Amino acid sequence: MKIVFWLSLLGILYVYVGYPVAAWMLARLCPRPWKTASINPSVSVVMAVYNGVALLPRKIQHLLELDYSNIKEIVIVSDGSTDGTAELLARQEQFSLKTIILKEQGGKAAAVNAGVAEATGDVILFVDIRPEIAPGAIQQLVANFADPKVGCVAGELILRQEGHDATSEAVGGLYWRYEQWIRKCEADFDSPVGVYGGFYAIRRELFVAQPAGLILDDMFQPLSIIRQGYRSVLDSGACVFDTWPKKIEGEFHRKVRTLAGNFQLFAIAPWTLSLQNRVLFQLVSHKAMRLIVPYLLVLLLVLALVLSAVSPLYAAFAILQFLGWALAIAGLRFRIPVLHRIAAPASALLVLNAAAVVGFYKFLFTRGPLWKIWNSSKPGPAAPTREEGNGPQPEAGASSAENRMGKISITG
Repeated sequence: MKIVFWLSLLGILYVYVGYPVAAWMLARLCPRPWKTASINPSVSVVMAVYNGVALLPRKIQHLLELDYSNIKEIVIVSDGSTDGTAELLARQEQFSLKTIILKEQGGKAAAVNAGVAEATGDVILFVDIRPEIAPGAIQQLVANFADPKVGCVAGELILRQEGHDATSEAVGGLYWRYEQWIRKCEADFDSPVGVYGGFYAIRRELFVAQPAGLILDDMFQPLSIIRQGYRSVLDSGACVFDTWPKKIEGEFHRKVRTLAGNFQLFAIAPWTLSLQNRVLFQLVSHKAMRLIVPYLLVLLLVLALVLSAVSPLYAAFAILQFLGWALAIAGLRFRIPVLHRIAAPASALLVLNAAAVVGFYKFLFTRGPLWKIWNSSKPGPAAPTREEGNGPQPEAGASSAENRMGKISITG
């Protein structure tokens, strides 16, 4: 039991401290800088949307006013929308704007597959309906394609957190900065295993059609490009602004979907966990091992309680864990301002690990498309307006999407 206790502790420490330090050391000791240059490839912007009529007019205007000089077309796909999105798109008569209306909702993957099929630019830029692209960000992003070995480039997500509760702010602040730092280290010595799906670009010829029902296109697509021998990189100068759920309840459901998507990805693309994946070490250390941390934490507590009769050291471990989790639960249960803020990091850790457990349950027992486990268009303060990319995602591949396509309107 002592051996299992210490192995569990080492496993947890490796995930949260050991691997990030290892990634940082690899980035410092084995850096692989890539070439950037002021280039001007043609860009096709592809955006999938479901029931986004409230945000769509402003988003279309934003996309039409982008300051990059060589945007060849903007392709917007309505994924079976029922709120007037399809009708709004059908009325668009803007130069270079293509609209695709899918009669039935199939999810983001199906919509993206349909959108890329209509795109003709050298570079495909994937965007979501909510994020705001900073001036100069697209030019900064495409400059990385001057290196012929770069196949995927992601920008820097800056989260707006006005009005967020303390725990949600900890997830979107402290945790997200930690996550971004790890990804940057991975990019410095090879490639990150995932990118922010609301703003990233790829070479069009490297696009791989998304499998039916895929949730994590922002992991599948970069990993598929890496599999072809290219790199995925990050550019912190290409900024995009977004807002995640303001209440921790909404953030919890968002993370459940994302973490269920990890299990789904490993199931439908098993090559990701094989030696065919050049970044297997990063994927296992950064993503896969996080999925078992909740069980290691429970095991650690149980063993500490059992072994506390043997040594006061284990009793101290048990007491510290009880105090930590009590603080985390108190921070979530009692919204006393000072307590809530002090407990926020512990509460965030508890929420993230609970989401991993629930995500696994959803992956195993959800009937029907897995991407339907969270629909952020449902009313309530915890959930943002649903959009493809940050909300539930796809069930059908490109061929199914084409069969369901009700109208393609190309103007300009």
